Amino acid sequence: MRNFALLSNRAGAAFLTPAGLLVSVFVIVPFFWVIFVSFTNRTLLGRTALNPEFVGLANYLSLFDPATFFQRGQFGFSLILTTQFVLASALLGQALLGLLLAWLIQTVPPWVKRITETFVIAAWILPEVVIGFAWFAFLDRDQGTLNMLLEGFGLPKGDFLLQQPFWVIVVFNTWRGAAFSMMLFNSAFSSIPPSYFQAADVAGASSWQKFRDIGLPLIRGHIVTDLILITMWTFNTFTPFLLTNGGPSYRTELVSIYNYRVAFQDFQFGKGAAVGVIMMLINLAFALVYLSIGRKKKVR
Repeated sequence: MRNFALLSNRAGAAFLTPAGLLVSVFVIVPFFWVIFVSFTNRTLLGRTALNPEFVGLANYLSLFDPATFFQRGQFGFSLILTTQFVLASALLGQALLGLLLAWLIQTVPPWVKRITETFVIAAWILPEVVIGFAWFAFLDRDQGTLNMLLEGFGLPKGDFLLQQPFWVIVVFNTWRGAAFSMMLFNSAFSSIPPSYFQAADVAGASSWQKFRDIGLPLIRGHIVTDLILITMWTFNTFTPFLLTNGGPSYRTELVSIYNYRVAFQDFQFGKGAAVGVIMMLINLAFALVYLSIGRKKKVR
């Protein structure tokens, strides 16, 4: 029996070794390499491309320089803009819209539920590049579908990508990401025993009361999971770059786009690595906060 257990352990280690090597090569090593580069002045061109120098916290201090922190095109402005983007498009947009859709389709006929799920999921499974260019064509001022519809109703055209670029990417990200929240919450609501809602119907509870007193408390864990995932996805999303390129005048330059500009357009790899490290720490903070909230509610 002991030999069998030893063989099983060896077999398990043999199966896990390839996966462990891949994780080490593509996750662990790059993780520590980015941290190391963030403390250097490595660039793509010039003397520091081949012989980067250790600069300590210089890259981080330049990012948090009080004199320029809130200026457009700087890290502070992008960080604040990204925070607003996450609140508007992830928490108030994707999570809330997905929750409402998931609750509403519990009471509709099966064929309406299937059609709704098909249209919502289609926005999620299509490639981001395809979706980005489709929205760009939809919002184009001269030949865009939206302006053609407005013109047909006698309304003035609008250059939405220039006039309201931030709200364009908020609506775009909400429209695209609500499907995941809807599917997750739909599965959670479906797992609740129907007898709970039947008893509430007998007691004369309204739809809102059933949602508040039965649905929400029983899917609390799913809500925490959804918030963790969509917050991190939205914070790191790069898709709005396809619509606005971070502009106009840096008005839609999220942290991910700022990081891309610094590292791959300005070729300041050290500074770009510092931004990447800060983004990782912020993602970790998001996850820890949501998990702590979930544990506290679970204990109660």
